[in-house]
Amino acid sequence: AEHKALPGATALSEAAARNLYKLMAYKDEFEVARLHTDPAFLAELDAQFPHGYSVKYNLAPPLLADKDPKTGHLQKKQYGPWMFKAFQRMAGLKHLRGGALDLFSKTEERRMERALIEEYIRQLDEIVSQLTHANHSAAASLAAWPDEVRGYGHVKEKNLAKARVLQAERLAAFRNPSQVVMMKRA
Repeated sequence: AEHKALPGATALSEAAARNLYKLMAYKDEFEVARLHTDPAFLAELDAQFPHGYSVKYNLAPPLLADKDPKTGHLQKKQYGPWMFKAFQRMAGLKHLRGGALDLFSKTEERRMERALIEEYIRQLDEIVSQLTHANHSAAASLAAWPDEVRGYGHVKEKNLAKARVLQAERLAAFRNPSQVVMMKRA
């Protein structure tokens, strides 16, 4: 669609690919476990601390963490080296991801992450169906809004709220490119 609307342009395709990947590659508990048990990561730690080290993990597991009574946010708790063994087991269970036995997928945050993927795909479908030379720049900008969604837990929620404002502004610019040009001239 981009090639048809503006031959040689790639900004929209690149933004769509990068941001769809970003939304699909969220770090769930299985991915965190895989990353912490990755031999390359462990080799880096060994190289960085040749005389030995101990690891403590500051985590807020959604199924175990207490909530702050004032904010409602999950509170991080420190876990010792035994968590590495738990991570090894979890990394080996990644095949459960998304299935009936994936307890983590039932959390509000995971449901939100999956919903964002579906929403973004629908938005890309709208962009592709209405793409023209005139709204191409706005389309590429609109396709990039998920880049603002960063962090985990309540940090991610806060950033998503800000990204939603940006998304709405960019969607209006995409749907009405002539109004944006007139506003810039005024």
